Amino acid sequence: DVQLQASGGGLVQAGGSLRLSCAASGFSVDDYAIAWFRQAPGKEREEVAKITSGSVTSYADSVRGRFTISRDNAGKTWYLQMNSLKPEDTAVYYCKAASFWGRGTLVTVSS
Repeated sequence: DVQLQASGGGLVQAGGSLRLSCAASGFSVDDYAIAWFRQAPGKEREEVAKITSGSVTSYADSVRGRFTISRDNAGKTWYLQMNSLKPEDTAVYYCKAASFWGRGTLVTVSS
């Protein structure tokens, strides 16, 4: 049974930091790009960060320099370190690997 479990969301003041985690079970993510998406109220879901199986990273312009995606050595968990958070970062964040999506975790940034 494939599962992606995202965690780490919460309420933070502008300028603060959060780290999201996503743990995979039931399949190996070693050969896949893994990513974080977000969806703000009334907006479409957008990709914010991705890391390939070769550890090449890419970021949306809106988060580049503030967010960092990484994966652990075992390849079963990946992270999104979010620094210098802004109110416009408020959204439900989702992790994705291959065609599988994790349940979202809410990030709320207060001004």
